[in-house]
Amino acid sequence: MAIRGTGEGTDHNVKRTAFLLSAFLVVSFFSLPTAFAQVHVRMRVILASNAGQDIDPSLRDVHRELGSLFSFTSYRLIRDESLNLSLNQPARITGRTGKAFLEVTLAGQHKNAAELRLRVVREGTEILNTQVRLFAGRTVVVGGPRHGEGVVIYVVSGNF
Repeated sequence: MAIRGTGEGTDHNVKRTAFLLSAFLVVSFFSLPTAFAQVHVRMRVILASNAGQDIDPSLRDVHRELGSLFSFTSYRLIRDESLNLSLNQPARITGRTGKAFLEVTLAGQHKNAAELRLRVVREGTEILNTQVRLFAGRTVVVGGPRHGEGVVIYVVSGNF
């Protein structure tokens, strides 16, 4: 009767199993953040016009940026939404009348930046489709479609 001990074959199998387990854990560690990527953004929808000279007090932090990009005299906050975006899962903000909506999608994420796709659909017609790169702690301003006497402006900021 042959008796097997803890010979070379067993040591080799243990080392191989440990190596494979370690490799799996490393790959999983770097893959999971991408698979479960979430980005928290603040989306502000602003109506800009030349009717009056009112600046919404809640827009003081971006008023300088708005003034350097646009030549309107009035900026009024219409919506202020906090969105938790997951990769390729659109978040929708519907307008007051229900005839238009803004769709925000996390299209990709890098170390300190997120790729966001912004789509505006009004009465079934896509009127804006753009992609922006949002850096952590920064703000992106996007000029949107005409609305009444002015235009809609989207201000996106995020921390991730």
